[in-house]
Amino acid sequence: MVLETIDWSIIITFFIVSLLIGLIVAKQSGKSSENFFLSGRNMPWWLLGISMVATTFAADTPGLVAGIVREDGVSGNWVWWAFLLTGLLTVFFYAKLWRKSNITTDLEFYELRYDGKSAAFLRGFRAIYLGVVFNIVIMATVCLAAIKIGHVLFDFSAAESLIIACSITVFYSMLGGLKGVLITDFIQFGIAITGSIWAAIYVINMPEIGGLEALISHPNLESKTNIFPDFTEPSNYIPLIVIPLAVQWWSVWYPGAEPGGGGYIVQRMLAAKNEKHATLASLLFNVVHYAVRPWPWIIIGFASLIIYPNIASLAQAYPNLGESFIKNDLAYAAMLSYLPAGLLGLIITSLIAAFMSTISTHLNWGSSYIVNDFYARFINPKASDKKKVFIGRISTIIMMIFAGLLALKLEEAKEAFNLLLQIGAGTGLLFILRWFWERINPYSEISAMISSFAIACFFFINSKLDVPWFSFAKHWELVIGVFITTIVWVTTTLLTSKPKQETLTKFNDLIFDGGKKFIHVKYKLAGFFAATFGIYAILFGTGYWLYSNYILSSIAFVIAIVAIVFMIKYWRKIIL
Repeated sequence: MVLETIDWSIIITFFIVSLLIGLIVAKQSGKSSENFFLSGRNMPWWLLGISMVATTFAADTPGLVAGIVREDGVSGNWVWWAFLLTGLLTVFFYAKLWRKSNITTDLEFYELRYDGKSAAFLRGFRAIYLGVVFNIVIMATVCLAAIKIGHVLFDFSAAESLIIACSITVFYSMLGGLKGVLITDFIQFGIAITGSIWAAIYVINMPEIGGLEALISHPNLESKTNIFPDFTEPSNYIPLIVIPLAVQWWSVWYPGAEPGGGGYIVQRMLAAKNEKHATLASLLFNVVHYAVRPWPWIIIGFASLIIYPNIASLAQAYPNLGESFIKNDLAYAAMLSYLPAGLLGLIITSLIAAFMSTISTHLNWGSSYIVNDFYARFINPKASDKKKVFIGRISTIIMMIFAGLLALKLEEAKEAFNLLLQIGAGTGLLFILRWFWERINPYSEISAMISSFAIACFFFINSKLDVPWFSFAKHWELVIGVFITTIVWVTTTLLTSKPKQETLTKFNDLIFDGGKKFIHVKYKLAGFFAATFGIYAILFGTGYWLYSNYILSSIAFVIAIVAIVFMIKYWRKIIL
C-alpha cells in the first residue's frame, strides 16, 4: 500500500505531538515516584475516564470485535459486554473505597487488609506475576495486532512493525510518567474514535457494499446481525449469553474488568482529586466503553464478510503473511486497505494511537508494581524518589522487549483473550468479598491464584496437543475453572485463620469510617441497575437504529433517558 503525503503528514505530526508531551511533562513527572505513577493525585474525572477508555481501546480491540462478529455474529460480543456488570459494580460500590485507601498501587491493599509475612509475600509475588508476567502477555496481544496491521498496510515484517510501533511509545512513557500517559490518552482517544467512525461510514458507502441497507440485508450476514443469540438452541445461547451473564462477570478477573476494581483502572482512581472524581471517572469509562465504541467495529466486521467471506479469501489476499497470522481478526486491518488518502492516514494514526495508549498504560502500571511493590518494598526500602523513577523507566524498556518477543509466538487475539479469561476464572468473587468478609486472608488469594493458573495451563496445554486428552467447549472450561478455584479458595479460607483483629480494625476505620459499610445501599443498588439498563439500552438502541428498526430503537432510547433522569435525581444519595 502506498501512502500519500497527507497520510504521512498526519502520522508524523501525531508522533511529534506524543513525543513533545512526554518531554514537556518529564521534569515534573520525574520529581517523585508519586508524580511518576499517580500524577500527584489531582487529576479530574473526565481526563481519567477518557484515559481508561483509551487504554482499553487497544490496536487489537477492533480486530477482536470484527473477528467475533465474523465467527459468532453480533451476539458473540456478550463475552465482553457482560463485563459491564463488573464495571458498574466497581463504580457504585468500590471506586470510593479505593480512593479512600490513599495507597499508591492496588497491591498495597494486601498489607493494608492483611498482615504478616504471608501478606508481604502476596504483595511481592503479585507484583511480578501481574506487573511482569501477566502484563507482558497482555501487551503481546496488542503487539500481535501491530504485526498484522503493519504487514497489511505497509508490508512490514513482524520485526519491523514491532520496532517502529514500540520505540516511540516506550520513549514518551519512560519520560512522562502517568501524566504524560493521561494527556496523550485524551488526544489518542479523540483520534481513535473519530477514525473508527469515519472509516465505518466510508466502508458502508463503498460500491462493493452499496450502503447501510444493502449491507445489513446481504446474504453473508444472515444470522450475524442478531444482538441476542438464538434462544431456541442451547448450544448457541448458553456460551454466548448465559455463561457471561450468570457466571463470568462476577467470577473472572480480567484486565480492565476486575471485580471490585484493580490494575490500571484503580491506578487512575487513585490519581483522582477525590472520591467523587474517582467514581465519575469509572462511570464515564463504562458508558463510553460499552455504549459508544462497539458499533463502528461491528459495521466494519459486517463489511468484511462481504469482501472476505472466509479465511481462505483472507489468505489469498495476503499470501506473504504467515499462515499462523491468517485469522478472522485480520479482517479489520484488511478492510482498511480500501480507504482513500487522508482518511487512510487518519485511520492508521488512530490505530497507532490505540496501540500507544494501551501499551503506555501497561508499561506505567507494570513498572509501578515493580517499583513500589517489589523493589522499594523488598530490595531497597530506602530508595530515593530519583532512584525509584529510574528503576521505573528501565523496567518499561525491559517489559516492552519481552512483550514484543512473545507477540511473535501468538496467532490470534481471541486465543489470548480466552486464555486470560481462563487464568482469572474463579478469582473474581474473592476480590468482591475481601473488603467485607473478614475471614479472607492471604492464603485465600494465594490458593485462588495458584489454582486458576494451574487449571488454565492444563486446558491450554491440552488444546495444543495433536491428540487432546479430552475436549470441552471453551465456556465449559471456564465454568470448570470457576467451580474448582472457588472451592479451593473458600475451603482454604475456612481452614486458615483470619487476619489479626488489630489489622481489621485499622482497615475498617480507614475504609468504612469505623464500620459503617455503606449509606443508602438501596440507592446504590438502584443506581447499579439503572446504569446497567441505561447503558445497554444505548448500545442496543444504536444497533436497532442502524438496522432501521426504529420502534425497538425508540423504546431502547426511552429506557436510557429514564435511567439517566433517575441517576441525576438521586446521584448524591447514590455516591454516599
